Amino acid sequence: MDLDLSAVEPFRAEVRDWLRRNVPAAPLPSLETEAGFAAHRAWERALAADRLSVVSWPEAYGGRDASPLEWLVFEEEYYAAGAPGRVSQNGINLLAPTLFAHGTPEQLERVLPPMAAGEVIWAQAWSEPGAGSDLAALRATATRVDGGWRLNGQKTWSSRAAFADRAFGLFRSDPAAERHRGLTYLMFPLDADGVTVRPIGRLDGKPAFAELFLDDVFVPDRDVIGEPGQGWPVAMSTAGNERGLTLRSPGRFLAAADRLVALWRENGADPLLRDRVADVWIKARAYRLKGFETISRADDIGAEASVNKVFWSELDVALHETALDILGADGELEGDWLEGYVFSLAGPIYAGTNEIQRNVIAERVLGLPREGRGGR
Repeated sequence: MDLDLSAVEPFRAEVRDWLRRNVPAAPLPSLETEAGFAAHRAWERALAADRLSVVSWPEAYGGRDASPLEWLVFEEEYYAAGAPGRVSQNGINLLAPTLFAHGTPEQLERVLPPMAAGEVIWAQAWSEPGAGSDLAALRATATRVDGGWRLNGQKTWSSRAAFADRAFGLFRSDPAAERHRGLTYLMFPLDADGVTVRPIGRLDGKPAFAELFLDDVFVPDRDVIGEPGQGWPVAMSTAGNERGLTLRSPGRFLAAADRLVALWRENGADPLLRDRVADVWIKARAYRLKGFETISRADDIGAEASVNKVFWSELDVALHETALDILGADGELEGDWLEGYVFSLAGPIYAGTNEIQRNVIAERVLGLPREGRGGR
């Protein structure tokens, strides 16, 4: 693992300068509102205009052919600058890597450029009532018809779906097959005939998620990712990116840990909280080193992505809990830290609950026996 970053410093300087000149002086409205979603879409277009929305992609699809190390550097600078959240993250961080691994040349040429430009924002339509972490329990169906498929069923907690343009999801195309077989991975428009989008109400009034009701929604064959009936391994490719570095890069936590240290100093540097602040700071940098190790490997980290997911989700909670303890009663009035804390509590749940991830780590990384097969 080569930790000499001198070769990427010119790229770092370019990104830092661009962000200094272009990051909005005032925070954009929440991307979980209609007005905020539109503002963040415009920000994506600004990034894309200078090929900074997807730096690691090939130039043909709107990227820069940046190396994995340059991508990590971009992420560090992006979060350090306090740049807006990425409203396109479901597409660029989850669907795009899946298409690079399993998509056709036609799909890459058709789907990726408008995704990179912020013209098409994608929702993740996986979970269903009764099928969350146990995704294989899904019941929404895809039925073969002439020229494509008919989708029926319900998806819930669909990220970005309240305002997004298209969605990707997994559907049962062979009801007689075993749980992890007979599944097909499909893309579909959210404004298609038969699609009902129902935002899920929250106490804060921000419809971050939506339920999707699908009633005989036609999807052409060209929108199947991978082979029909073989959607599970394609979905696990997406899940690996969701749990690994792609969705939650080290730069996110480096910047937050530095903010935490500054907050601690500004509020009197309470010695009783010093060890907790230091622990978060150290773990954020350990995650950075793990990122370097990950990108230096030639192989896919596979089930080890579950280790990443447990680590960063628990780090996020600890970071924000510490910030609120530093602020004391004032924490109830401090919007950014409080909102970050509330969101962090979802981290151990989304992308597969941490309980499920620990099973994956035990069985697939450590090789321990499954419960009921010689172990407990």
